Amino acid sequence: MLLSGAGRSALAQNASGAFPVGTAAVATDPARDAALKSYLQKHFKIPNAAQIELGPAFKTRFDGLLARQLVVSNEQGQRITTTLFFDKSENGAIIGQFIDVGTEPWGRVNMGAVSLDDRATLGPTDAPVTIVEFADFECPFCAHAFSMLETLVNTTYKGKVKVIYKNYPLDAHVWAVKAAEAAECARLQNPAAFWDFARYFYANQGLINPQNLQQHVDKLAKAQKLDQPSLKACMDSPQTEARVKQDQIDGNSIQVTSTPTFFVNGIPVVGLPDGKVLEFVINSELGEKSPSAAAH
Repeated sequence: MLLSGAGRSALAQNASGAFPVGTAAVATDPARDAALKSYLQKHFKIPNAAQIELGPAFKTRFDGLLARQLVVSNEQGQRITTTLFFDKSENGAIIGQFIDVGTEPWGRVNMGAVSLDDRATLGPTDAPVTIVEFADFECPFCAHAFSMLETLVNTTYKGKVKVIYKNYPLDAHVWAVKAAEAAECARLQNPAAFWDFARYFYANQGLINPQNLQQHVDKLAKAQKLDQPSLKACMDSPQTEARVKQDQIDGNSIQVTSTPTFFVNGIPVVGLPDGKVLEFVINSELGEKSPSAAAH
């Protein structure tokens, strides 16, 4: 199923390269578009047709073959973006990703426009590999990824990897924004406290709701010996709200659509990857043999 395993590996595919830059859109028949959308809804058992979005059609490098972006979302706010290839009649289609083998294979993203200073960080500042994570404290897949990241930074690649956390609370998650603000305000008092807040939120996702979030925050702030009135004032501050929003804007600018999404020295890894996937990317950046491979 198209949405099977949403939030895990390969949640989104980058359609760049399928649509030549500067090419004008090709007009399609609205009736055929509607029939195609109806077919996709039934074929992939998607409850609501509004969760399917078809972008404009463009010519590809292959004669007679058109392409358009296909986006499918779910009620949890996660999105899959891929490419739909089809002929002019729209009687046949291929869902997949156009790959231009003449381009850089990693799909590396320029992170220069992303705000990375003054953010929660794990690992040494001069580490040769930087992992920028866009995550959501209410996201179960982010919770699974958290322990994996701590192991990478503190054990497997100690001294070689640092993680920079960027808040990307999804619209469907009702307490994620306030949790992000709480963790950020804790970080401003004590940088290490951010990770204690993160660990607590991830471990207690099933117990937290919008009504009791502040109670959890107060309990944790007391345990961390933080200034609780200052923390609450910071959470209510427009500046804190703007900082979380900036992280979301940064994510949108580099095509983040779901959590967790990682950028390993700019190389995107989407969803909850197998540990060996991150190992492969990190080791490629370090020019080293995989620790798991070295053990055999």
